[in-house]
Amino acid sequence: MINRLAISGYRSLRDVVIDLGGLTVVTGANGSGKSSLYRALRLLCDVAQGRIVASLAAEGGLSSTLWAGPEKFSRDMKSGAQPVQGTLRTKPVSLKLGFGSEDYGYAIDLGLPVPSSSRFASDPEIKVEAVWVGEMYGRASVIAERRGPGTRLRDRASGTWRESSAGLSPLDSIMTYRADGGDGFELLMLRERMRGWRFYDDLRTDRDAPARRAQIGTYTPVLSGDGSDIGAAIQTIREVGDARTLAATMADAFDGATLGVGEQFEVEMRQYGLLRPLAAAELSDGTLRYILLAAALLSPRPPELMILNEPEASLHPDLLAPLARLMLKAAERCQIIVVSHARPLVDALAGQAATTLVSLEKQLGETIVDGSAASGWAWPSR
Repeated sequence: MINRLAISGYRSLRDVVIDLGGLTVVTGANGSGKSSLYRALRLLCDVAQGRIVASLAAEGGLSSTLWAGPEKFSRDMKSGAQPVQGTLRTKPVSLKLGFGSEDYGYAIDLGLPVPSSSRFASDPEIKVEAVWVGEMYGRASVIAERRGPGTRLRDRASGTWRESSAGLSPLDSIMTYRADGGDGFELLMLRERMRGWRFYDDLRTDRDAPARRAQIGTYTPVLSGDGSDIGAAIQTIREVGDARTLAATMADAFDGATLGVGEQFEVEMRQYGLLRPLAAAELSDGTLRYILLAAALLSPRPPELMILNEPEASLHPDLLAPLARLMLKAAERCQIIVVSHARPLVDALAGQAATTLVSLEKQLGETIVDGSAASGWAWPSR
């Protein structure tokens, strides 16, 4: 389980360290930094996919994703006695992302490239990476690191360092180019775990949504990020998963309704008083979205980490209580992060002992964690 998440220099997240639990609820007003925190998690996952630079480019490049305020606030700025203004920069421009778990931790530091005439001169570069044993970074616990093009891995048997003879491109991560079954075994294992993270923020329910169409059915133990394989995912739950809980949550949310899967793996719902089941194309946006969320949360092979971004979208307030109950049950099998500003959902989850509540707010354009003492964290130096 990831116990700690650290982000520095990304949009409004100038320097944030957040303690995570088995079920973490991130909430706050509009513009408080919830979406930035969610996107930062996606960027971390993109490192393992080998597309961190491309993802930053899609967001407008490194310059548009960096913290836009001063490097630090003076006391007079914070009190309002002096207007917020730029200060003399003392540190290199950087965007840092990292996490610490029960067994391994990882951090990456991205910066600006050396000026050149190339048309790709604005691409960010990976300056530093480190993988260590345990939750907190420390020189003695590092097992793999990269500084500039140079990389080295700690020998698993002797504990000595093995330097790489081939320099690494500034666009390539050690997570994808130094992971192997030898000294890079820990990198390989951590990379595959990160690749298994599941993000659900694009569960389409519009008229042309893939979830409303007939599908080719194959064994689907984990719902896809866009919900296009919902029929196969539901059938997989019914055959090898927790079919009883699926049936109970549908009946709980929709007054005794039952869920089925047609011959072409299209979702069907049978409701009391109707002579035939309603096909997915006939279901309301909210009903279909709840079915998609249920399929994700009841996955027979849950990911180590599941992130739900504003799952309350399109849902009637009456569905938030059963959704909260479903999330609490799913959190018994995998770690879940829920990003939401729906007060009924947040309150239903926050009152449980298993829930860690993270409230974000803005001060002088900077996202801070409301009412939380600063957690310890150390970044690898360049």
